[in-house]
Amino acid sequence: MTTDSTTTDHPATRSALLVRHAPDTVRAAVLTAHGGRAEDHTLSRPWHLAAMRMRPLLRAVGAGLPADHVLLGEIRYRHRGWNDGAAADDVRRALAELAARHGSVPVVLVGHSMGGRAALRVADHPAVRGVLALAPWLPPGEPTAHLDGARLLVLHGDADHVTSAADSSRFVQRARAEGARAGMVVLADTDHAMLRRLPTWHTLAAEAVADLLRTRPVPGGLLARTTLSDAPAVHL
Repeated sequence: MTTDSTTTDHPATRSALLVRHAPDTVRAAVLTAHGGRAEDHTLSRPWHLAAMRMRPLLRAVGAGLPADHVLLGEIRYRHRGWNDGAAADDVRRALAELAARHGSVPVVLVGHSMGGRAALRVADHPAVRGVLALAPWLPPGEPTAHLDGARLLVLHGDADHVTSAADSSRFVQRARAEGARAGMVVLADTDHAMLRRLPTWHTLAAEAVADLLRTRPVPGGLLARTTLSDAPAVHL
């Protein structure tokens, strides 16, 4: 992967988009959004564990995509916390920067924990083709009215004691009621950090992202099986 070294440490002006791989011609993009805290105004740093956790997953996802036209990048928050939706604003800033550099290209957002919540908040952005939310933080009342027509998949471990798989399930059901093509996969004996059954997380993420980048899901594939309006959660 190539790395974009353009950075600034001032939160008001720092770039929200850190490019890890940029082909000569960008036709699509995959951006990761890492986890964080409910309230924390300290500066987000690339060496924080939450950010580092997503890099092997981005590499795994990228390995299954055409390297000659898919940009891979990370969203850089200004601060470590959700902070009343500021993290979602940073996702929007990253999308704006991507468009300014490469024009209008379809984007798949891959968010873990707080990053999943932030990605789902902006799923109605015109550039977003789909969202993969990994062990997302989706408290009761998280809005879904904006998700009509959105494509999203949630992966959640049944041994997650940080965020709630039950909350994710209820969110998916509410998103479907709003018109989203939403699905859920429950992974047995897996934790919030995605360390247990790590290869499974990576394999499913790579499959889901490749499918979300398509205009239509592969018949019989994971997305097709999970995002039907009456499809139950898939347990793996």
